[in-house]
Amino acid sequence: MTWVGSRPRRPSASRSASLNAVPHQFTIYLDRRITMSEPREEVIAQIKGLIPDYLQEEIHVEELFYDSPSYTGFVFPVSKFYPPWLLDEAHPMTQAGQETIETLWGEKRSLGTWDFSTNGTYWAGKAGIPSIGFGPGDEKFAHTSLEQVSLNEVVAATEFYALFPHVLSTKVNR
Repeated sequence: MTWVGSRPRRPSASRSASLNAVPHQFTIYLDRRITMSEPREEVIAQIKGLIPDYLQEEIHVEELFYDSPSYTGFVFPVSKFYPPWLLDEAHPMTQAGQETIETLWGEKRSLGTWDFSTNGTYWAGKAGIPSIGFGPGDEKFAHTSLEQVSLNEVVAATEFYALFPHVLSTKVNR
């Protein structure tokens, strides 16, 4: 089993009559990152396989489902399974990202993946809309209580975001 990421994303929860009582219910949320070659069913089966046989009837594994209304009342029901995604280096969006970096800063950066999640998990992984990740800051601080980004990096990222659509349009409108 491959576990990616080092930070839990949600706390576990228990319910009992008082703080010093044995809980009658306990919920554990696992943020299990999926690799490119793992089918959804295999991941669920791996997690279920962690439960001893004698507890299979008492412990339930289920995929979370999001259907809570937004602040406007809009509901967008979606399962919380987000398949992994990766664009090929030859994809026009990847190429446009690299060309934007080269144009702005005269360098080529290595491609890779992040150790945290983004909205790309929905847009690229579920909806099939090509996505790349680019942003300021150091990955080790992303989505943590120590998150920090220098203003200079924010300004530089803004330059990228401003130029990228134009560069992408030259790749897809040939």
